[in-house]
Amino acid sequence: MTTTARDDLLAAGLTVFERDGFEGATVAAIRNLARASNGSFFHFFGSKKEFAGTLFLDILQRYHASVVAALDPRVSAREGIARLIHAHLDWVVHNRREARFLFEISRAEWSEEVRDAQRNENSRLAEGVERWRAPLIARGELFAMSSTLFFSQIVGPAQVFCRAWLSGRDRSNPRAQAETLIACAIRALVTSDNTGEK
Repeated sequence: MTTTARDDLLAAGLTVFERDGFEGATVAAIRNLARASNGSFFHFFGSKKEFAGTLFLDILQRYHASVVAALDPRVSAREGIARLIHAHLDWVVHNRREARFLFEISRAEWSEEVRDAQRNENSRLAEGVERWRAPLIARGELFAMSSTLFFSQIVGPAQVFCRAWLSGRDRSNPRAQAETLIACAIRALVTSDNTGEK
C-alpha cells in the first residue's frame, strides 16, 4: 500500500462526491473507481467522513499554495491585490471539480473532524499573505485590518461569480469580472493616496 494508492482513492472520491454528493457516495463506489480493496481504503481512512475531511484538506492545501505562490513581497498594494484575485479566479476555473468540492459540496458536520487542521492551513495562508501585506500596512499603503477581513474583501465578491459558475446558474467565466473586482478591492483596501486615482 503506497502513497499512490491513497492518491488514487482521493481522486476517485472527488469523482464520486461530484457525481453522487456526500450522502449518495459510498465507500464501495470510491473503492471500485480506484480499483482498491476494502482493506486498502480502511488502511488510510477510518470512515467516509474521515475520507471526505482528508480530501477537503488536500484540496484546501493546493488552493492556498496557489494563492500564496502568486504573491511576491516586493509587489505594490495594487499589484498584490490584482495577483490575489487573479489567483483565486484562475484556480477555481482551472480546478472546477476541486473548487466545487471545496466551496459547494463540503459539509460542516464532517469538517468538524478536520477543524484544527483547517485552522492550521488558514494560518499558513494568512502568514504567506502577511509577508507581503504587513510592510504595506506599516507604510500606510493598505488599510490596517485583520487578515480575515482583508481576505474577505479579496475572495468574497469573487465568490459570488464563482459559486454561480460552479453551480451552473451562470455560464459566464468568472474571470471576465476580474478587472472590476480588482478595482473594487483596491478602493476598499488601498489608502486614498495609493489608489492611483487622480
